[in-house]
Amino acid sequence: MTLSLLAELIVMPLIAFVVGLALVLMMRRVRARIERRIGPPLLQPVYDIVKLYAKRTQVSHGIMHDLAIVMLLGGITTSVCFLPVPGLEGLARQGDLLTLVYLMMVPMLGLALGVGSCANPNGSIGISRALTAMLAYDVPFVFVVIGLAVAYGTTSLPEIIAHQQSGGIATWGAAEMPLLAIAGFIAMHAMLGKEPFEIYVAPAEIATGPMAEMSGKYMGALFVMQSFQLYTIGALYVTMFLGGGENWLTFLMKLFAVVFVSVALTNVYGRYKTDKVIRFMWTWPTGIALAGLALVMMH
Repeated sequence: MTLSLLAELIVMPLIAFVVGLALVLMMRRVRARIERRIGPPLLQPVYDIVKLYAKRTQVSHGIMHDLAIVMLLGGITTSVCFLPVPGLEGLARQGDLLTLVYLMMVPMLGLALGVGSCANPNGSIGISRALTAMLAYDVPFVFVVIGLAVAYGTTSLPEIIAHQQSGGIATWGAAEMPLLAIAGFIAMHAMLGKEPFEIYVAPAEIATGPMAEMSGKYMGALFVMQSFQLYTIGALYVTMFLGGGENWLTFLMKLFAVVFVSVALTNVYGRYKTDKVIRFMWTWPTGIALAGLALVMMH
């Protein structure tokens, strides 16, 4: 059992990394098609990582700046390990949905610590916006998690998947709790930090925000984190509302479909202002999540 868990610690991040790079490529190609461009070649995400890690890192602002990279990659990598996927559920049974909620906050908090150690005003403004966005989308997401816990009587992701797979599509979370599924999708789309919720990068206003002081290997780490993040958000939604994956083929099909919808929305919406993000997240997805929670509790 111990050897099996250790194997998962190695295999699951590798899977997430490879699939995440494929999701990055899809994201870029979808944007290119919408903008009537050809798009990048197949191996462009790999080229980008090699290029960034081959460059000399120009600036380090001390140990906290370096520790931020450890928190970024450590938090998102650990999150991946607790996501149940076909044939690899050992570690997921050691944690639950609440564990994932906490772990998914670590990368953003690590980024805040790192950017806070430099004096660049663009970075400070960007990270303040990022923490504001996290506060905005965490509220509806927590209500969604509570709704799932009440509906299934557990926060164990493998048990949630087992229930959803027991009766086919009719027992998927999206079919049984459509309001929670809608609220969860909006909240998890906001977690990606893409339009219309891309308030902390905003290159036209604050010169890429938190990334302003990142270069070389630091920027490479952020690129890797983006790959993991796309995988984590997509896999978590598939687990919570689409019945997980009976096998790797169905799991990947659902995963790519979820991220595709999110990416397509990203490319047809402009960016909201910070105050509008908070107002929107605390009005619509929060209201929908509360309505869904009420329906779950009545049943």
